[in-house]
Amino acid sequence: MTMKKYLIILALAGMIFSSCSKELEITPPNSITDEQIMELLASGDDATIKKILGSMADAMPGYFHLSGILGQGGADNRYYTSQGLECMRNLEGNDIVLGTSTVSAFGFAEYNFNDFISETVDKNPPYWYYCWGNITAVNKMMTYLTDAVVGENKTLKEYKARGLALRAYSYNYLMENYQDAYVLDGKNKLGLMLYDTYSPTQPYKARSTAADTYAFILKDAQDAVDLFTAAGTGFTAVTTDIDLGVANFILARAALDAGEYGTVITACDAILAKLPNLMTESVYVGKNTGGTTLANPPVFLADNNGFLNISKNPEVIIGWGVTESVKAHNGWMNTFGSGSGGSSGLYARIDNRLFEKIDANDYRRDNFLTADFGDFYYPVAKVTGWVPAYSNLKFANTHGVGGASSATNTAGVVGDYNFRTSEVLLMKAEAQAMSTNPDGAKATLNILLAARTRSGAPTLTCDNYVSMAGMTALQMVQLQTRIELWGEGGREFYNNKRWNIPVDRTSSTNHVVKTTYAVSSMTLQIPQDEMNNNPLCVQN
Repeated sequence: MTMKKYLIILALAGMIFSSCSKELEITPPNSITDEQIMELLASGDDATIKKILGSMADAMPGYFHLSGILGQGGADNRYYTSQGLECMRNLEGNDIVLGTSTVSAFGFAEYNFNDFISETVDKNPPYWYYCWGNITAVNKMMTYLTDAVVGENKTLKEYKARGLALRAYSYNYLMENYQDAYVLDGKNKLGLMLYDTYSPTQPYKARSTAADTYAFILKDAQDAVDLFTAAGTGFTAVTTDIDLGVANFILARAALDAGEYGTVITACDAILAKLPNLMTESVYVGKNTGGTTLANPPVFLADNNGFLNISKNPEVIIGWGVTESVKAHNGWMNTFGSGSGGSSGLYARIDNRLFEKIDANDYRRDNFLTADFGDFYYPVAKVTGWVPAYSNLKFANTHGVGGASSATNTAGVVGDYNFRTSEVLLMKAEAQAMSTNPDGAKATLNILLAARTRSGAPTLTCDNYVSMAGMTALQMVQLQTRIELWGEGGREFYNNKRWNIPVDRTSSTNHVVKTTYAVSSMTLQIPQDEMNNNPLCVQN
């Protein structure tokens, strides 16, 4: 049945026409053609538009922190959420050490660089399913948001902008995983199948070129920016919104991957003009307000941590509070929690080599233990664990948001976020460095370094940051990106691909697995399901 035939309910699309058919005077009951839907959208008021498309449009932000990825079920939470996907990428780099033992455990296959790229391995398809699920949801909504239907209606422009931003993000995420970096060898290789409409009987498509794929991604992202601007949506005060800031962030990130550095700078400047404020030391560093022994245990309050309590974080571009957050990331990264990152002993620690590059006057050093903490009793798991040196305090909490006065352990009750302002500064600085503007890159980095200077210390700059002596501007950007975004969103993995930096842990003193891993091995094969079902698909 084509998309021009009668549609019954469209439950999978989130459009419950049966509940509003009488009010909209649609006949026969529960049946409606595409043409009727589009006429209603084009001629209806905001109340009508929201009844028809509101649930789909309002669902778009949730795909940025999805829980329940298609095909994963609930058996393996490593790949069940989008945060889990990012946490597994965190383990496939230089800068995060997993625990203290080589005993096989949850996440150890990723940390040990067991096969995660071949078309049949179970660690591959969740990334594919996640992104194509997003794209399908967007395309279902886009079927009705043609230029003719949208016209000058601001609500429809905003809805379309939300979808285009998510589609651009998802296609770029696929390219980051399933093709070599475009700025290196990837530009001469295949990209992805480009679908911009939805139909259950749509014929399969072949992979487009990488160049055409990035043109598609960048157009979606730029169109989203333009539509948000035309709709007057701008930068909203609600962090759960897909707004102009989110669209510009996605545009900047995709343009950075594509080597379109002027676009990166323009998009970043648009964000920085509206969201210039950075976290301060008081909310950046995880602080122990309790003791240091089993009898007098530590207390880390999420209320005071900007990474966990987004109401204290002025940098958040898109994020969710406690009631809406997924919390999977904190389960992996909370040293004092009861998830895989705490009571199980799989502490997320910083590679000593990176820690040693953090300047003594940089308060980000304080987010890592410089010595063994020692025994800590995990009250939920009812076990005592030995917390080792270099474990992170960046995401540490024994009491979740709102749990400061609780007598019980509320660890892990936290918010989450996807994008923040510091990364915008780093993307801009990288684009400047790649545009042969080293002075501009250093000036941008100096904004971040000033904000990360320890209270009472001389202001840090690119010229006095001890470990950056003799570095090029690009090397400075790379180091500061590794420090600032440590443990966030799997960024190191994707950055290493773009920067052509292999994994080499051999000189680390605290890495448990001292392996090497080539950049050429960081690109996933197209999953077997796609190869079997799509006769036009060509393998990497």
